[in-house]
Amino acid sequence: MSIQILNSTLQIEADAIATLALAALLLLLGAAVKNRIRILNHYCIPAPVVGGFLFMFLTFLGHVTGSFQVSFDTYFQSPFMLAFFTTVGLSASFSLLKRGGVMLVVYWLISGVISVIQNAIGIAVGTAIGLPAPYALLSSAISMIGGHGAAASYGAQFTEMGYDQAMLVGAAAATFGLITAVMIGGPLGSQLIVRHKLTPDKADSFQGSDVFEVNKSSGEARSARVIMENVTVLLVCMAVGAKISALIGAAIGMSFPTYVGAMFVAVLVRNLNEKLRFFSFDYALTDGIGEVMLSLYLSMALMSLKLWELAGLIGGVLLVVCCQVIFMIFAAYFIVFRLLGSNYDAAVMCAGLCGHGLGATPSAIVNMTAVTEKYGMSHRAFMIVPIVGAFLVDIIYQPQTIAFIRFFVHNIATK
Repeated sequence: MSIQILNSTLQIEADAIATLALAALLLLLGAAVKNRIRILNHYCIPAPVVGGFLFMFLTFLGHVTGSFQVSFDTYFQSPFMLAFFTTVGLSASFSLLKRGGVMLVVYWLISGVISVIQNAIGIAVGTAIGLPAPYALLSSAISMIGGHGAAASYGAQFTEMGYDQAMLVGAAAATFGLITAVMIGGPLGSQLIVRHKLTPDKADSFQGSDVFEVNKSSGEARSARVIMENVTVLLVCMAVGAKISALIGAAIGMSFPTYVGAMFVAVLVRNLNEKLRFFSFDYALTDGIGEVMLSLYLSMALMSLKLWELAGLIGGVLLVVCCQVIFMIFAAYFIVFRLLGSNYDAAVMCAGLCGHGLGATPSAIVNMTAVTEKYGMSHRAFMIVPIVGAFLVDIIYQPQTIAFIRFFVHNIATK
């Protein structure tokens, strides 16, 4: 970590360890502030969001005044996200997936249809106000569902085609989406629960499934061997999954999310272990590791956001992303909630939908965690939403986005 003064501006460069330490401190600060400010707790605003936002606004103040600048090394951000999705895979037994059944398919199709409508909104609004199609699409499903990674990937391609502001538009739209995702998801889910007087389903078929019964607390302390076995399996799944994702990406000629490979390797290991029992799987331990990884990831992601990049969201681009947020709120609250059964699980899944439909799958989990910590667990939501948001939605989102690009985007590099 280095601190110096250049041109009357305090320059702070945090290395990877310092960045991680600050993210942890902000996470604890966010939890403390949330517990003390009633409105934050009432509307289920996640603790990482509170802490991350406080620091994000502080760095924005430093940028505006020119008094100081902070740069981070977010080296641990990607491994933490990879670890989180791997724990999701380790928590999934095939018997549990079967119980997801029709509801998993319904939620998947809803998410896919929403991605199509997002692109349609972008093109419709963009055409009406004269916004070039690439910028309109970068303000739609690419950034809303794909997040910063997809925005950067597609943005680079559009830049090569002659749309010079594509990278900036994509980054700003994804930032806007991530911020709004964690701001509206918890309150929306909470409002649905309160308005309809919903409570967790006592007869939840997911409750009591073996994935939640494994290593149920017996009052005995975990041995160091059990902890080491579970951590080793987690790391091996991450490594093997990352390699498989790289091979798939090379085979299809495009980037393939690393966490997808890791998650599905973990699912395979989890279910093989049910038959072969080659290690002592501890669900509570794995779940705890995943929660920590997720919280630190989101805290790091938010605190390192550059709020001034939203200055790129001017005119038509800002209008498009605002329309996307409004659409998501109305769709989740008035339509999706009913399609999913108008029950407690549906309310929690709507909170998750706002997370991965505008930001990223970790945002969905944080939204649902904030809601369930206050009102009660929804095992169905925590099984279905991560699988759909992390991978299944891409089966619909990616091809139809490419189709929109081929139909509406024209190469202007030669003009």
